[in-house]
Amino acid sequence: MSFHVDSEVGRLHRVLVHKPELALKRLTPSNMHSMLFDDVLWVQRALEEHEEWQRTLSERGIEVHLLADLLRETVEIPEARKHILDKVVDERWFGPLATDAIRNTLDSLDSATLQTHLTGGITKREIMDRDCAPKSLAFHTLAMDDFILQPLPNAMFTRDNSCWIYDGVSINAMRMKARKNETVNMEAIYRWHPMFASQYETRFKVWCPGTAMAPATIEGGDVLVIGRGAVLIGMSERTQPQAVEMVARNLFRAGSATTIVALSMPKARAFMHLDTVMTMVDEGRFTKYAGLGMLPSYTIEPGDNDKELKVTDHPPQDMHRAIGRALGLDDIEVLTAEQDVHAAEREQWDDGCNVLAIEPGVVVAYDRNTTTNNFLSERGVEVVTVPGGELGRGRGGPRCMSCPLERDGI
Repeated sequence: MSFHVDSEVGRLHRVLVHKPELALKRLTPSNMHSMLFDDVLWVQRALEEHEEWQRTLSERGIEVHLLADLLRETVEIPEARKHILDKVVDERWFGPLATDAIRNTLDSLDSATLQTHLTGGITKREIMDRDCAPKSLAFHTLAMDDFILQPLPNAMFTRDNSCWIYDGVSINAMRMKARKNETVNMEAIYRWHPMFASQYETRFKVWCPGTAMAPATIEGGDVLVIGRGAVLIGMSERTQPQAVEMVARNLFRAGSATTIVALSMPKARAFMHLDTVMTMVDEGRFTKYAGLGMLPSYTIEPGDNDKELKVTDHPPQDMHRAIGRALGLDDIEVLTAEQDVHAAEREQWDDGCNVLAIEPGVVVAYDRNTTTNNFLSERGVEVVTVPGGELGRGRGGPRCMSCPLERDGI
């Protein structure tokens, strides 16, 4: 069993997904913005849609791995459990008087219960129900239903906290506080879970080391492995230029990539990640939100030695040609449905461009984005639809909700 992602559109063989049941149940009108959501989802329907999404992948012959299963199996390993608890139970958040008691309480949980709380959060009331009531100023000032561990509803978007780039994985330092503990969980899974442990840094490489990368942050929604040794990265509100340089240096030193094209994106929530406005659907073909326009771009190549990088600036009008040249093409084909500005903005909000290619020219998309889906179909792209009435309100589509673990090249 090997792990590698050699393109965006080659045949997909294995993928990591997450169904965040408890975390979604803890999403409320009063906390949704701090958890980076714009709405409160109907949990039952969202979970049904997620199960349909999993079935669709499985029926296409794709092996689906569930994050909850991997994390539960990981925290059965003492070293992995210690790593996670050392990172998430920090006196800078809990105060020195409460830290040991909270950590010991969490450490006493069985693996399934600990996994549930690492992703779904745990409240002061739930901690006290386990006879933990430290004499701590920080602890006593919390209301009974305040969170000791924050829920991680955004872990549903498994693309972001880690992403595979050719023969290695980038364990990503997240930009927003609400998502930082996702990285801690992924560090432990890749380092200690039996599926990965024997290959860690031997048969696959680690491009970003996780939390140690901060304050340079990068998120997988901004990273497109477009193939043939090329990577396309959006420098968004979540992914910083210094992180792009660090990833480029590591990829080039290993000989795993030859070119990175970085796009300077608007720093706005509406353009949260590159894959919310532009994804690849076939060899040399991309779907793109009309409102994105043309962006300044930068081609990054190896320099004269392994400490140097060569950076070439491109004006906005050369954006598509810069991407094409990285693929060995004169240009790329961009597929953008013709619709009025209001309809286009609605479909972009509903992740019309956030499609997951499962093989060349075959993509999975939310059924609600009819204009974009029909436009792609008319141009020879097979569109497999999944329900997204509730999941789409989380501001992430099929690509966001998937972390490919094994994918062919082009």
